[in-house]
Amino acid sequence: MRSDFELFLFSTDPVFIQKAVAGGVAGIIVDWEVIGKANRQCGFDTEINADTREDLQRVRASTNARIICRVNAFHPGSRGEVEDALRGGADEVLLPMVRTVAEVDQVLNWVAGRAGVGILVETRAAVAIAEQLSRFPLSRVYVGLNDLAIDCGQKNIFAAVADGTVERLREVFQVPFGFGGLTVPHRGYPIPCRLLIAEMARLATNFSFLRRSFKRDVGEGDPATAVAFIRAALEQARGRSPEQVAADRRALLVAIEAADGFFALQNRREKP
Repeated sequence: MRSDFELFLFSTDPVFIQKAVAGGVAGIIVDWEVIGKANRQCGFDTEINADTREDLQRVRASTNARIICRVNAFHPGSRGEVEDALRGGADEVLLPMVRTVAEVDQVLNWVAGRAGVGILVETRAAVAIAEQLSRFPLSRVYVGLNDLAIDCGQKNIFAAVADGTVERLREVFQVPFGFGGLTVPHRGYPIPCRLLIAEMARLATNFSFLRRSFKRDVGEGDPATAVAFIRAALEQARGRSPEQVAADRRALLVAIEAADGFFALQNRREKP
């Protein structure tokens, strides 16, 4: 079975991290992105982690796996954050909410080859300049469906999958590329995870994040078993006939359209 599809886990729990890495998780994401995020995502069922520099150091001490530090969107304190991430042992710096070429160029200059630099394409501006962004020596590109939907004024966070935006971006970027989030294949709501896995196989993506529900779905069980289920489902999806690929794409579009009501209800939550 091929193992070139990487799974990354958001966690600062050394015990869970060690079990997950032993089970085949490629790396850990320590998440520092908090500036403006609560207001931007108000009313959306998203995860805001607010990890710390101490969290990064603890995670680094707990594993030899690849560690990605998601910093805040580009702001006056970005250089200090990047340096803190490197001093804390991050193998990659992940820059969210990219809006300009200059932001990415500056972070790459600051890092100066000491670690990888990845970006999240999750704004209309980033989508518009994707061709220019693709010329940078990036370690990875991830399409953030939640924030992209918010920035585009769309209620359904999977709109960019349905309308072909993710597919067009996949054609532009030749570096490791991912989108969405995964849990065990028989779960996932409102979009069945097996259909997301099928779409990732269709687009030949290279990695994804294990979503918040992954930890809940694993519960007291072994994360290695869950990772094995995901990998088996991906391998099966890669072996489908063209007719099966087309049928799964149609099923995904139906599921995304059916989820409109779910997201419309979710988005009507009042701001605190």
